[in-house]
Amino acid sequence: MQGEGVGAAVRRSVRQFLTDELPGVPLRVAVAGTTVETVTDADGYFQVRLQPEAGELTAPWTSGTVELAGEYRGITDPRTTPLEVLVPCRDASFGVISDIDDTILESGVQRVARMIRQTMTGSALTRTPFPGASELYRDLAADTNPVFYVSSSPWNLHSFLVAFIRHRDFPIGPVLLRDLLGTSAGREQKHGRIQEVLDLHPRLRFVLIGDSGEKDPEIYAAVARANPGRILAIYIREVRLDPGDGRVEEVSDTWTEDVPFVLAADTDAVRRHAVALGLL
Repeated sequence: MQGEGVGAAVRRSVRQFLTDELPGVPLRVAVAGTTVETVTDADGYFQVRLQPEAGELTAPWTSGTVELAGEYRGITDPRTTPLEVLVPCRDASFGVISDIDDTILESGVQRVARMIRQTMTGSALTRTPFPGASELYRDLAADTNPVFYVSSSPWNLHSFLVAFIRHRDFPIGPVLLRDLLGTSAGREQKHGRIQEVLDLHPRLRFVLIGDSGEKDPEIYAAVARANPGRILAIYIREVRLDPGDGRVEEVSDTWTEDVPFVLAADTDAVRRHAVALGLL
């Protein structure tokens, strides 16, 4: 946080990764008059699907609760916790699915030592967004278009990333991450998360925004090919230390789909193309 010393910042960051997994916790999730019971998995995660009546849902967010559905380790109090579920507006024109690191947040993924130092000593208040990014995302959202953030970062950073998005005035949306010690590769998990979003919102088409630092070009190209007609545009922010390494060009030079695939130098380049395409 602002004003804290390096030692305090490091201790705060380390605590994010020191977790106490709680497997087998009986839970009750309630949203819009519909209730589902579940239990956490071996790593303490849970996922449920609810089918409330459409009339009970409120856009863009519907409130719900999650609570203990039975005794757990001697605790009988339900410990009710509120939650918010994104409900896209009926008049949404499209949705946005965006990466986070090196797409909206300057993290220097390719400079490993710098990335670790920033992660361990920075905070949601001190980390820097790319110039003009929050304004672009707010304009794309236009008060009705939902924004989903999908990243290969671990769930341990969820609170930090949500705080960064709020503090830097990006549109609020679900932040979907990966299990730090999961058996699936980060690339596979990210592709799967994006596909989940598309499957849950079949009437929406999407804009995909990522960066050239890691695997976004390949992942987004595969998503577009697997979902014909669903992707309006793919924007890749150029952040490579060596733009001549050819990795992005392996995708773009063989791109034959009827979807714009844009390697953009900065936020302004994305904005100009989005205006020309009619997205803004």
